[in-house]
Amino acid sequence: MPPIAKNLYDYRELMATLAWKNITLRYKQAYLGIAWAILKPITLMLIFTLVKSFVGIESGDIPYPILIFAALMPWTFFQESTSEGVTSVVGNTALIKKIYFPREIFPITSVLTKLVELGINFFILAGLMVWYQMMPSAYILWVPLIILYTILAALTIAFFGAAVNVYYRDVGAALPVLLSLLMYASPVIYPLQLVKDKLLVQQAAGEWSDTLYTIYTLNPLAGIIDAFQSVVLRSQPPDLTAMIPGAFMIAILLPLSYLYFKRAESYFADVI
Repeated sequence: MPPIAKNLYDYRELMATLAWKNITLRYKQAYLGIAWAILKPITLMLIFTLVKSFVGIESGDIPYPILIFAALMPWTFFQESTSEGVTSVVGNTALIKKIYFPREIFPITSVLTKLVELGINFFILAGLMVWYQMMPSAYILWVPLIILYTILAALTIAFFGAAVNVYYRDVGAALPVLLSLLMYASPVIYPLQLVKDKLLVQQAAGEWSDTLYTIYTLNPLAGIIDAFQSVVLRSQPPDLTAMIPGAFMIAILLPLSYLYFKRAESYFADVI
């Protein structure tokens, strides 16, 4: 960790420059500009709210529109930061061929850049909370740790995916499809409490119920989304039992993903 931190500190100005470039290029030619960062979660919120009126998803005491928006915030941040992190190395071919610097700067910068859009969505969430007359509690202080956990989860995929994408460009094309499927395996459209009730309370899968719930929570997004909704909307602490399996996975896979990236970066300039 100390060498990694030193590298990031030494190249902090480069990271800031790349982050600014990512932001300006993303919205420079877009007529609506950064408004696209607002339109995506709001549009999905309206669509899922319409679907809920037909399906009848139970949301408890929390109005469904704000509950789904609070779920979409960490999910959208994870989805887009992961996607851009995976394509970040290939997207900076010219820099890689000209000069050496730690290549992990590319996926890290891509992930951190998305914090700008996440910050914008916080203003929308605050407006929704005012509209529904909801006040945050002291548990909202958990939010920075939840966001940090989401960043680590995104980097776990971004490091490995960015390295593989240099050799097999199909990874960058397939990832958005895989992430879309992952959304339905995460408590975005439905709250995690429904999964708990089915598996832990009703034992819907019989003797396999507890095991299936543990497998479900191995997905870090399950604990992240539920924790974010709890600390912001429910005035409750995070459910650590739902977060521990996913955190355990990240603790194992993130170092392995980073090591694979560092092993592969020696050949980026030759292959890319």
